[in-house]
Amino acid sequence: MDFEVGLEHKFARFGEALRVEDGAVIAGYASLFGEVDQGGDVVARGAYGASVAALAAEGRRVKMLWQHDPAQPIGVWDEVREDERGLWVRGRVLDVTQRGREAAALIAAGAIDGLSIGYRTRRASKDGRGHRVLDELELWEVSLVTFPMLPGARVAGKGDAPGAAAALRGLAAVFEAARQDLARG
Repeated sequence: MDFEVGLEHKFARFGEALRVEDGAVIAGYASLFGEVDQGGDVVARGAYGASVAALAAEGRRVKMLWQHDPAQPIGVWDEVREDERGLWVRGRVLDVTQRGREAAALIAAGAIDGLSIGYRTRRASKDGRGHRVLDELELWEVSLVTFPMLPGARVAGKGDAPGAAAALRGLAAVFEAARQDLARG
């Protein structure tokens, strides 16, 4: 099935792969293959390959945004690649901008631990369990975000109240459902 729809978003947390180096370099997974997100979608292995190759051939980069706001670029992704686990990114938060300084501080403090992709679906199918399988995606941007969408994405830290992470995941799902409703018009 081919699609031409508006820009969509998928959330993942940085997870154990997040590294902050020199106060501004970050790395982690922006998307994980084979995991069902709270919207019922699954990204298939290889879904980003054509898009990443096309961007490289054109000398363009995937944009690094703050909370999917195109008016708030906060850095550059120096490396975007697929591996056996998912879409791995490495980039620099530009602390020469006010938002970049704020983002770097929030990441270092653990207040922000999510990445989210902005993409257009090029090909998708349904699996036997009713999930939409995203087979080919046109990647536009990877944002630093507050609320990750994948079920395995957790907001955790010292002093969290029991159930706080589940409550935040539920809130993230409500926000995403509302965003999808607004996108449909």
